[in-house]
Amino acid sequence: MKPHRVLTHLAAAAALCLGLTTTQLSAQSAFSPAVVVGDKVVTYYEVEQRALLLALMNAPGDTYKLAQEQLINERLQKQAADTIGIEANQEGIERGVIDFGKRGNIEDPEQLYKVLAQAGVHKETLQAFVRAGIEWGAVVQALYGGAVQVSEAEIDRAIASNVGSSGINVLLSEIVIPVTPQTAEQVQTIADQIAQVQTQADFEEAARRYSQSATKDKGGRLNWLSITRLPVQIRPLVLALGPGDVSEPVALPNAVAIFMMRGKRETDVPAPRYSAIDYAMFKIPGGRTPEALEDAEELKARVDTCDDLYGEAVDLPEDRLLRQAVEPAAVPRDIALELAKLDDNEISTTLTTTMSDGQPALAVLMLCGRSAELREEIEREDIAARLRNQRLQSYAESYLEQLRAENTIVVK
Repeated sequence: MKPHRVLTHLAAAAALCLGLTTTQLSAQSAFSPAVVVGDKVVTYYEVEQRALLLALMNAPGDTYKLAQEQLINERLQKQAADTIGIEANQEGIERGVIDFGKRGNIEDPEQLYKVLAQAGVHKETLQAFVRAGIEWGAVVQALYGGAVQVSEAEIDRAIASNVGSSGINVLLSEIVIPVTPQTAEQVQTIADQIAQVQTQADFEEAARRYSQSATKDKGGRLNWLSITRLPVQIRPLVLALGPGDVSEPVALPNAVAIFMMRGKRETDVPAPRYSAIDYAMFKIPGGRTPEALEDAEELKARVDTCDDLYGEAVDLPEDRLLRQAVEPAAVPRDIALELAKLDDNEISTTLTTTMSDGQPALAVLMLCGRSAELREEIEREDIAARLRNQRLQSYAESYLEQLRAENTIVVK
């Protein structure tokens, strides 16, 4: 994505977020306490700034509430860091800012700060966000790093459960519910209720009622899929399900997904592993309007391959067509989930997105191809590092819950 397109997108997201937070802040002084955490204060200004930053990062749900929760946690995490004498240095923060900018194809920190400033976010807000992540990571490593050991047997089991000599296929049903900032709380309540259903019939009824996915009319039922087709981030969750089990709600960009396991089987064919997913997204203005859906059906009838989309995009604005080939882990969850259901040159019209000016658009998503991974041997150290990080994350979450229990938190 070109920097000027990043700027346009961020400005649109910031405008949306400002509309959500202005009412909440109007009756308050910007620097008065929004939350008191022990003996530390979070101001309304800090919450507003973090909410803007989260909107730029496409965080799902209510960015104001999420900002508030993050800042509460960071006050507690700072308390832990101060206790053991951990403080991020300026060099580390600058490296973190550079890494943050690279996610939006902005290599120069000063250019990044300029983009953020035009979207209403001060540079100190980003630096505080980066500093908090660095210090908390150092705290967790200092307290628990020595206790996290991964055995060779555990690595073997992890390899076998994901990409071993035999493949694993899963038979899932899905429910994908759209989320907007205005509906986030209601959708979360519905998703939590669906996660408690006990029968396939109840799950399928919920899919027909709530799901946005193309599978809704079939009760959310998917065909057999190789586990390696699913988004990297949700494979462990799916593999942990037994027949009839329903997953916890999974956050996607602008949606929440819930899965039911209908079946799981091993095959003699090794599970394919992919180094890159090549896909295209053609945006049709209007979102899921009847007109946009009709245009999408006509487009599907005219194109046979991803290359045909270039002809459709001639003389259209640059942001109407996106095509890229990226590592599977870099594909956004919602897009990855749709691509998992497609074969080469098949199309999905389930998702919505936004144009560069922030207006809604229907996403015509087309799978161009999957590039098989060339290396046959799995890097055992990569697997070991992943297992160590998962275990550290578990320790971190438990410690944070302990800190919350030990401190008085007052939301104004």
